[in-house]
Amino acid sequence: MIAIPAVDVKGGRCVQLVGGRPDDERVSLPNPPAIARDWFDRGFARLHVVDLDAALGSGDNLEVVRDVMRATPAITQVGGGVRSDERAAALLSAGVDNVVVGTRALDDPGWFARLAQAYPGRVSIAVDTHNGVILRKGWTEATSKSVVAYLPALEDLPLASVLSTDVGREGRLEGIDRDGCARVIEASPHPVVISGGVTTLDEMEWLASVGAAGAVLGMAIYTDRIDIEELARRFGGKEQT
Repeated sequence: MIAIPAVDVKGGRCVQLVGGRPDDERVSLPNPPAIARDWFDRGFARLHVVDLDAALGSGDNLEVVRDVMRATPAITQVGGGVRSDERAAALLSAGVDNVVVGTRALDDPGWFARLAQAYPGRVSIAVDTHNGVILRKGWTEATSKSVVAYLPALEDLPLASVLSTDVGREGRLEGIDRDGCARVIEASPHPVVISGGVTTLDEMEWLASVGAAGAVLGMAIYTDRIDIEELARRFGGKEQT
């Protein structure tokens, strides 16, 4: 199990949102590439980068994302607005290890299957949820899909992972929904990375015990709510690179 710091980019800055709401920024820092380098230097071998403006359809931070890629040799997954072959190819050619697709994977499963087959092991799906229901379009719209019912249908796709984000808990520092996480991990035929509310080392240990492949951490590491040195020592994954 590996801890993956989040580098969420909005307006060229590294931010942390509460509950997925774009108007509720609790953290806003300049120079995302320098922040990415700092996380790598502190012992984290993987990074999770999201272009929030692209996800919300309000802009594009592709050049910033490319600068983040150049700043560190970390294994990096990038999401946010990956809704075309061209966007996926641009990110992968920039050095991204795997791209994370959300909305279009739900809306156009045929396209998503072709993308996954074109880049086996380099495409992940983002399932953003609230109370077990999948959201779309940058967390702004609910679908009729239950995450537990949806994931088994992906079994035949050569995905890198499933990124499961509990949007209702994201940024609140209130901890994870353990029952919900366990259900997602059990339902998924692919490795699951948990995001949304991860706050303590105890939660990291519990996630490892139930089979999570990793956990994305945001607010907890940007506000020093967790012992970052201990987190990196136990879950940073530097020995894997």
